[in-house]
Amino acid sequence: MDPSLYVVLDRVAARGRSLDDLLAAVIDGGCHMVQLREKDWPSGRILPLAERLLLRARRAGVTFVVNDRVDLGVAIGADGVHLGQDDLPARTARALLRPGMLLGISTHDVAQAHAARDAGADYVAVGAMFATTTKADFQLVGPGLVRKLRPDIRVPLVGIGGITHDNVADVIQAGADGVAVISAVCGAPDPAAATRRFLEIIRDARPS
Repeated sequence: MDPSLYVVLDRVAARGRSLDDLLAAVIDGGCHMVQLREKDWPSGRILPLAERLLLRARRAGVTFVVNDRVDLGVAIGADGVHLGQDDLPARTARALLRPGMLLGISTHDVAQAHAARDAGADYVAVGAMFATTTKADFQLVGPGLVRKLRPDIRVPLVGIGGITHDNVADVIQAGADGVAVISAVCGAPDPAAATRRFLEIIRDARPS
């Protein structure tokens, strides 16, 4: 798992672009971890797409995670699932996952991050770093929460929410191991170029 740049593939944010094409572009750009996020389609409808994307990701050596839907992630043999605070509790989800599957948890404060850690999360997402249009009810916490959590969280910390080329360095310099992005890549005119630029900035922002 390399969460340096964690691209979330979202059909709405893609603005009509095929997720197959989008995945191919981010792989070409050098991304090594992606998540399939689909809030509206039922599992039966999303299943063929998820299977197809997983196959492409696996061929490229890219970690493939399913958002929210533990059943779908287990059914297709995904590399992991990502859960929010309103989804299945982490310990319940862990019991359903196949051995070796990753479990990521979105958190918005210190208590939630510590609970995710204690429940055995393989990575802890923290956000929202900045204002975002992807989630109408986002909780703005800023990079300061990453800085506060860094001494206590040994698994990868991933900043999420409103991250762009202009502010990603602030998140990395606060101590994040990586960032998750949606619109900044899915909605970019050239997703491969946007991916490459993120990775360049992330590399330069890390302590030497």
